[in-house]
This record gives sequence, structure tokens and C-alpha cells, in this order.
Amino acid sequence: MSYEKVTRFQSNLIIGTKQTLKAIKRGAVSEVFIADDADRHITRKVESMAHEMSVPCHRVDSMQKLGDACGIDVNASAVALKQ
Repeated sequence: MSYEKVTRFQSNLIIGTKQTLKAIKRGAVSEVFIADDADRHITRKVESMAHEMSVPCHRVDSMQKLGDACGIDVNASAVALKQ
């Protein structure tokens, strides 16, 4: 379901770890998607901040599939859905 949701809301996405962190801090995010195969050192900050700000955080299995679902030609470790 997570990949389908990302694909369905492509125009409402924030793609990438840094941009996702900034958006969570601003309170502009309704959900976060994190790839399980991404470097844990990188995604840990996103997961932690999402938890702090009470933003639902979903895990997906593949950075490549997450990037594809976003409509980009590169892998994505974290993606956020704008409010």
C-alpha cells in the first residue's frame, strides 16, 4: 500500500532526507516513508524526528522502488507526504 500511496500523491511529495527533515520541523508533513535498505545512520534522524512530532512513519523495503514510486530516476531513502 505504501508505494501506491506515494505514487498517487506524487505532486504532494517531499523527496530526500534533508528536505524531509526540514519539512517535519516546519510541521508541513502528514506522513513519512523510509526505505529499509537505506543507511540507518541517515534515516535514523528522520524516524526520530517523525516520532517526536507525532508524524506517522511507514517502512518500505526498497530505496529503488521508493524512488520509482516518486517518479524519479534515482533511489530515495526518505519521502514525506505534504499536509
